[in-house]
Amino acid sequence: MGLPPMDFDAVLEKCGNFGRFQYLILLCFAITNILSSMHYFSQTLISFTPDHWCYHEKLANASFEEIRAVYAQTQSPHCTLLDDVVDGKPIVAEVGQCRQWIYEYEKGFRSVTTDLNWVCDDAFQSAVGQSLYFVGSVTGTVFFGFLADKVGRLPAMLCTTFTGALGDFLTSFANNLPTFALFRFVSGLSTDTLFYLTYIMVFEYLSPQKRTLGLNLITGVFYFIGLALSPWYALWSGSWRNYLYIASVPALIAITYPFVICESAQWLITTQRYERAVKCLKRVAKINKREVKDEVFEEFVAYYQKKVAYERKLKITKDTFWGMFRTPRLRKFTIIMVLKSMFISLALDVISKNMEGMGSSPFFLFSATSVVYIIGGFSIILLQNRIGRKGMAFSTLLLSAVIVAATGFLIATLDTEQHATILAIMVGLGRYGVVVSYEAEAQYASEFIPTSVRGRGMANIHVAGFGFTSLSSYVIYLGYFYKPLPSIFIAIILFLGAILCLALPETMNQKLPQTLKDGEEFARHQRWYYFPCFDRQQQQKDVEISN
Repeated sequence: MGLPPMDFDAVLEKCGNFGRFQYLILLCFAITNILSSMHYFSQTLISFTPDHWCYHEKLANASFEEIRAVYAQTQSPHCTLLDDVVDGKPIVAEVGQCRQWIYEYEKGFRSVTTDLNWVCDDAFQSAVGQSLYFVGSVTGTVFFGFLADKVGRLPAMLCTTFTGALGDFLTSFANNLPTFALFRFVSGLSTDTLFYLTYIMVFEYLSPQKRTLGLNLITGVFYFIGLALSPWYALWSGSWRNYLYIASVPALIAITYPFVICESAQWLITTQRYERAVKCLKRVAKINKREVKDEVFEEFVAYYQKKVAYERKLKITKDTFWGMFRTPRLRKFTIIMVLKSMFISLALDVISKNMEGMGSSPFFLFSATSVVYIIGGFSIILLQNRIGRKGMAFSTLLLSAVIVAATGFLIATLDTEQHATILAIMVGLGRYGVVVSYEAEAQYASEFIPTSVRGRGMANIHVAGFGFTSLSSYVIYLGYFYKPLPSIFIAIILFLGAILCLALPETMNQKLPQTLKDGEEFARHQRWYYFPCFDRQQQQKDVEISN
């Protein structure tokens, strides 16, 4: 069947696929990156736990150095109840538990853990409350993803933004675990979709030649800005409640989005809302100052009307995500991609949050190491097409596992106060490796998953990763028993993730699968040890030998 060539990409090129409209939508994406990073890591900032010790009236007016010296003589410095203090010597109480604490606040910042005394035996309450945030993120991804397909990308984007802001605002009123957990659940509903829906809008309206650079540049720079400024913003606010009050207000900026950008024209076409799609494209052309004849839009609509009629006539059976589990090779690859997503997502969240007890201010450490998002973005742009997707994934995961394991060893053997600088460097390196792994994973998965189920496949794999991230608070809680335990656990799963990469095929310079059948046969000839960067070197050697 000879279908007209006037498809969406052709019309968008006439209307302008990299002009003023694209600058506006990239601006919205930049703002969303700042909002998304501040929103996602709000639970990290509001739950920082400072140094603390059981209250005793004789230590009420003592300096923190004196208090630390007294409690250093006990087996559990932070949670030991004292009967008395005699000449700087602690007399440990035989019965009873701490009910009041002395906190060494970071520049006066009061977190939820200090306000509600979620320390020592009650430290698990913060982990439980925060885990509900990620349960909300899984629920929100499914719900708002469904809403985006039903009512449109733009309305769903606004709803998810305001839901997250509402959750943060309500959290500031929480005074116990049930209300805190409930409001963190509401806040978590918008975590993934706030970024994901805006990403789709940019992807669809941007020139294919500019997508990689534009998306990675905006994400790296503006996500970093949000992360780097958030800790200082929190310290300036003075308390977790004030921080959440004020942090929820910028979400109102999203009200302006419908006046700046328009609905996804591709979504309108797939739902056969042709008039609205044409209206959006005409708006793009107007903002980009392009003159496009009405005949172009008429041919555009006719193309998709004929395409729909043709598919109905043939009764084409569409592939489904669950079809990826029906055949052996594709099933194996899909399970590995799901497991990798779970491991990398959990590792990124734990490393980004586990900033306490490293010898330096957790606020400063979090802010300073956030620069890895910029460096990581440029690393992917420079290296991904040289060493291949598989090589990038395997090397960064393996390197991260070694760095995180080394960090755990240093935590166990060094005095953190005296070696704060080296620990900060190790935390930054570990965070860098996992950030690169996380960002590179998205492109690797999108190329490997067959075109027919790419959208649903990416969403489901992403949801699995976020679901596993709900365990991050419990992994960090392991540090209460033995400080290096979180690092040891994360190093193990990163190493497992690297090993799993060897069972996946390389996608670079390969004809990507279009259907599930193509996916089953994809790269069947490849060996587990195949890496294109080494292959090119071998080819060069062969040429030199033959000459």
